[in-house]
Amino acid sequence: MSLINESVSWKSLEVHSKSIKQQHLRDLLSDQKRNDTLNASHSGIYLDFSRENVTTETIDLLLKLAEDSDFDRKRAAFIGGQHINSTENRAVLHVALRAPRDKVLLVDGVNVIPAVHEVLDKIENFASRVRDGVWRGSTGKPIDTIVSVGIGGSFLGPEFVYEALRTDATASVAAKGRTLRFLANVDPVDVSRALTGLNAETTLVVIVSKTFTTAETMLNARTLKKWLLDQIPNVEASSVLRQHLVAVSSAVSKAVDFGIGAENVFGFWDWVGGRYSVSSAVGVVPLALHYGFDVVRKFLDGLHDIDTHFFESTPRNNIPLLIGLLGVWNASFLGHSSRAILPYSQALTRFAAHIQQVDMESNGKRVSITGETLPYETGEIIFGEAGTNGQHSFYQLLHQGRVVPAEFIGFSKSPAPIALPGEAVSNHDELMSNFFAQPDALAYGKTKDELVAEGVSEQLLPHKEFPGNRPSLSLLFDELTPFTLGQLLAIYEHRVAVQGFIWGINSFDQWGVELGKVLGLRVRNQFISSRNGGDVSGFNSSTSALIKRYLASS
Repeated sequence: MSLINESVSWKSLEVHSKSIKQQHLRDLLSDQKRNDTLNASHSGIYLDFSRENVTTETIDLLLKLAEDSDFDRKRAAFIGGQHINSTENRAVLHVALRAPRDKVLLVDGVNVIPAVHEVLDKIENFASRVRDGVWRGSTGKPIDTIVSVGIGGSFLGPEFVYEALRTDATASVAAKGRTLRFLANVDPVDVSRALTGLNAETTLVVIVSKTFTTAETMLNARTLKKWLLDQIPNVEASSVLRQHLVAVSSAVSKAVDFGIGAENVFGFWDWVGGRYSVSSAVGVVPLALHYGFDVVRKFLDGLHDIDTHFFESTPRNNIPLLIGLLGVWNASFLGHSSRAILPYSQALTRFAAHIQQVDMESNGKRVSITGETLPYETGEIIFGEAGTNGQHSFYQLLHQGRVVPAEFIGFSKSPAPIALPGEAVSNHDELMSNFFAQPDALAYGKTKDELVAEGVSEQLLPHKEFPGNRPSLSLLFDELTPFTLGQLLAIYEHRVAVQGFIWGINSFDQWGVELGKVLGLRVRNQFISSRNGGDVSGFNSSTSALIKRYLASS
């Protein structure tokens, strides 16, 4: 199987990139006809990519690259339920999790939509019973606190959505008087932070583990199980566990053995990857318990809206496709190894962390889907912070250090507006002034001639010069709601698939996380041996010295 870098379109882009590298963004942005072309819109979303190092010819060539990569066939295989995760022989169909009841999506010849909605109906019923006080704790008190125990995709996605909806008008009212916390890290400090101030009698623990074997999650689950039993000592243990523990898992028997009622296990399927699981029971259970199912339903509807857009819209107005192609362009042809996600919304404080996993675990690969070592690099290092906090953190590097393509995300309306008497602008206008200014500052920079005209001393000229020509794109939404939050997430989920399809890799496995786990088990066994008087052995001298030092002082 030939790799995409052997195609005519790839080689054309390599030649074209040499020309683009000679053009500065301040010159490209002087072409209004170009600027008017480099945008796309859909359902209240506006994408402006005129500040990328591209021309209309670049976009033509990138769309031809998609064609040569067999993108249309790969996308059809995705929605068709084919086993595109070939190394694990699985379909990849997280889009089914937010599809309407009348949709038909097949995996191995079976329409999975009825099963999806069976689980969603079960969650809606359970969440309503808990929130209405029908389901109570083992001492008869209503449940007002949820602790969701899970790691990786079982944590990052749900936490991101939880944080994003805290200030939404509808969601915040629905969550009044309720608490949702997450426990992911096996570090006992995280346990302490999750449990401090909680009343076990009013707490429901949600254990999220597909196999019910994930080491960190199950140790934390056993820790919380003990906490519940210790904190509620005067009630029969089986009753405490039945009323205060539920699970999101496909391993029903293991959950039952743990003390959870079979009817309180919410399932999902092997065609749901962990980092794409927030729209499954993994995210829906804790979020519906906290915000109510109606709010979560709107989030799922937003995801589905972009799913439809991605699979059905024309290439030149297909937002996930365009953003994905720009990612390939920046990484593979302009040589940028990182990307900054910059949401000008404090509500999206955990968005970059979630997309780090979605993107880097998906596309951080070294071989093609058929196993050939790639002659080009894939994936980017993803980082980010909510504006304007990031401006006072790492924007120095963005402006005068390394070139890092940036993605600005903004909203025309604030979910929590403030306009102080006597202030010239509202707080949100102050925030958004930066949203519009920073992309231009990165693109244009500031020349020595401009600095001289301002009277800057000769000595400071090199320090105050901004080279500019730093690419970015801007996504502008009307407002942040559960629906638009779903839209935003789906855009980023699908752009990952686009880049993987172009590069010819499997974006849906994650073998790279396995080796550390295996070696970690060896160290764990050494701890057991050493705590019982055994010598440290089987490691290189450096690791042995570190382990001995740890054991001596712990």
